[in-house]
Amino acid sequence: MTPGVSERDGETADRWIPRAEVLSLLGVKTQTLYAYVSRGRITARPDPSDPRRSLYAAADVARLKGASSGDASGIVVPFEPPAVKGEALIQSKVSLISDGRLYYRGRDVAQWAQNATLEETARLLWGAEETNPFAGLGVRVDSAGGASHRARLFAALARRAEEEPSSIDRSPDALKVDAAVAMNEVVDAVSGPGPRLFFHQRLARGWKMLERDSVHLRRALVLAADLDLDPAVLATRAAASGGASPAGAAFAGLATVAGSPGGRTLTRAIAYVAEARRDPEGAARRRMAAEGGIPGFGSETFPHGDPRAEALLALVDLPTDLTAVIREAEAASGQRTGFAAALAIMARRLDLPRDGASDVLLIGRLTGLMAHALDQIIDGSPIRARLRYVGPRP
Repeated sequence: MTPGVSERDGETADRWIPRAEVLSLLGVKTQTLYAYVSRGRITARPDPSDPRRSLYAAADVARLKGASSGDASGIVVPFEPPAVKGEALIQSKVSLISDGRLYYRGRDVAQWAQNATLEETARLLWGAEETNPFAGLGVRVDSAGGASHRARLFAALARRAEEEPSSIDRSPDALKVDAAVAMNEVVDAVSGPGPRLFFHQRLARGWKMLERDSVHLRRALVLAADLDLDPAVLATRAAASGGASPAGAAFAGLATVAGSPGGRTLTRAIAYVAEARRDPEGAARRRMAAEGGIPGFGSETFPHGDPRAEALLALVDLPTDLTAVIREAEAASGQRTGFAAALAIMARRLDLPRDGASDVLLIGRLTGLMAHALDQIIDGSPIRARLRYVGPRP
């Protein structure tokens, strides 16, 4: 019989257990387990004996169950009722996942994205609906350099992080203006300077898109802004709690997004869409045989379908080859199109640069991470985490 997770920390730290055991120990459903994984509460990895299945960190399960003998009271975990021993509650006003839907401050994202701009989304998420922190922002003469859009994006954000003062003892209005200035400079770094249009229009101009297609870019940016709690949000809030400026805190979060499993899934989805346009059925069959799944299709957070993907693709007329990519991948995998695949498909529909979908994700997420930074600085309770040493004894 497999030992339970109530054993000493040293016996659980390196153990990985199957899904059935996790469900039994925690008394939860599969959908709840997937939510724990997507939000960083339980670490998962492929089963070496069957890559189509996952194993889960026994130590993480022990912390959730409250059965570990170690003190886990300082662990930062997601925004949920404090029903599990050892949890620390992070209060957030930014976004919520409920009944398979995503909400920005109470607004259904799929409906909000139909008409809202990224600036309006920022004001909603930042709690700045009564004021406009973007008013009067101009072009910065010394634009950030870099060999790629991503390099310029991070360079512009890093410069703002270095220039902005600590967030301690600063007014909410001043902090929101700082966040708006950083967003303005980041968009200019990617699109190039020009007329003060909406962000999606400036990016569309920089990517030489047809003007009528910029509405789809606008929708993608808005849908990408936030997704409840994940490691990027934790990184952002931890930095903000320590006194970092909005740009500095968001930089920590955006770097986490770039290296996250979600970021890697998007990179793989981009490559898959490029491959599958030439042979949709064959590409789907090969990926299923080699990996047991297709990157970007299916979602642990939204097992019944990602509403962001549906909203992104519902109002656009896709060409035949991209429609076939979706049809064959869903048929082969038995999974619905996830947001990563929808972004990759939309980027090809708009003829964005090869990494354009990743750039859209980063710019959209930056808006939401700024919201979490501001929320933490203005209204957040202190984040207290304790480092527990488990290395060799002196």
